[in-house]
Amino acid sequence: MQALVDQYLQHLGAERRLSPHTLSAYGRDLAQLVAYGHDQQLADAQQWREFHIRSLLARLHGQGLSGRSLQRTLSAWRQFFAWLGRQRLVDANPVAAIRAPKSPRKLPKTLDVDQMNSFLAIDGDSWLACRDRAMLELFYSSGLRLSELAGLDLTSIDLDEGLVRVTGKGNKVRVVPVGRVALSALRDWLRVRCNRLAPGATTTALFLGEKGSRLGVRAIQLRLKHYSLQQGMLEPVHPHMLRHAFASHLLESSGDLRAVQELLGHASISTTQVYTHLDFQHLAKVYDAAHPRAQRKPSPADSEP
Repeated sequence: MQALVDQYLQHLGAERRLSPHTLSAYGRDLAQLVAYGHDQQLADAQQWREFHIRSLLARLHGQGLSGRSLQRTLSAWRQFFAWLGRQRLVDANPVAAIRAPKSPRKLPKTLDVDQMNSFLAIDGDSWLACRDRAMLELFYSSGLRLSELAGLDLTSIDLDEGLVRVTGKGNKVRVVPVGRVALSALRDWLRVRCNRLAPGATTTALFLGEKGSRLGVRAIQLRLKHYSLQQGMLEPVHPHMLRHAFASHLLESSGDLRAVQELLGHASISTTQVYTHLDFQHLAKVYDAAHPRAQRKPSPADSEP
C-alpha cells in the first residue's frame, strides 16, 4: 500500500500540480490507510472492503476528529481508490458509498439583553451620536442585515406606522416593525440629517457619513468596533451579532419561530433555527409551560405545610 500511495502522490504532483501543502495533507490522510491496513494485515489494495473503511472512520471519529475533518479525509481516500480503479488495481471503490458524520452547526455569538443595553447606551447630542444611536437602535430593533441597513433610503422608513421597508437577499422586499426606542432615535437623527448634506446634494440615503454621502458597510463596521471599545464590551461586536441578538431575544420572549423567520427574511425555517440562540433548557421550559400533557400535577407532598 505504501508503494501505491507514493505513486499516487507523485501522480498528484505531476498531473494536477498541487501545492506542497496540499500534497502533504493528502499524504497524512493516506498514511492512516497504510497504518490501518498494516494492522489488519491487508497486504493488497484489492482486499479492502467497505467495512474496513467504516471501522477506520469510526476509530478516527472516536479520537475526536470533527465531521469536517473526516469529510476531507474520506475525500482523499475516495480519490485514491478511484485512481487505483483506473489503474485496474481494484475492482470496486470501498469508499464510494460512505459519508462522514455531520458536524453540529456552530451557533453565532450573541449578546444577552443586558449586554445589548450597555452597547446601545450612546451618550452625547452631537450629530454623530444622533446618527449612531439611530443606526444601531434600528439595527437591533428590526434585525437587519448589514447590507440592508446601509442600503436604506429616507423613503424606507415610515415613522407614523413604525415600519421599515427592506430589500434583502435576492432583491426580496419585506416590511419589518421598528420599536419605540428606535423610532425616537430616528426622529432625532432626521432633525439633524439635513445639516450633513453637502451644498446642492440630494442623496436619499438614510444614514450619511461626514462628507454627506451614503454611509457604507465598512464605515458601519468601524462604528461598531468603536463602540465595542467605548462601551467596554468583552469582545468586538460585529454587525451579525445585532441581528442574531434580535432573533434570539424575540424568540425567547415569544416562542414564535415562524414569526421570527418572516421578520428575518429567511427562506427556510431551518436557517432560523440555527440562527437563534435558544438552549435546550429554555425549550424545556416552554414545553413544560405550554404542553397540556407536560404540566406536572401537584403531589400530596407539595400541599403539605
